Amino acid sequence: MDSKVLALVALLTVTIWSPETEAKPISLVERCWCRSTHNTVPQRSIREIKFLHTPSCPFQVIAKLKNNREVCINPKTKWLQQYLKNAISK
Repeated sequence: MDSKVLALVALLTVTIWSPETEAKPISLVERCWCRSTHNTVPQRSIREIKFLHTPSCPFQVIAKLKNNREVCINPKTKWLQQYLKNAISK
């Protein structure tokens, strides 16, 4: 068998049997979720709160509202600071 054909078959075999990766491009991994934050979000309209902290972004607070919209809340908001203190002390 010709060596070029053998090399091609070997390359195709490795390509087909190599595991798929779940890695995302660096630009998507390092991008911060919150580009701007809200200082005033009515607490009654919040359904759930998520906290994100990644090495490349500051502490981020994402609130899912009752209308299914997601907004970023300023982590230095007074009521949110009190909420975090109460949650930590429990």
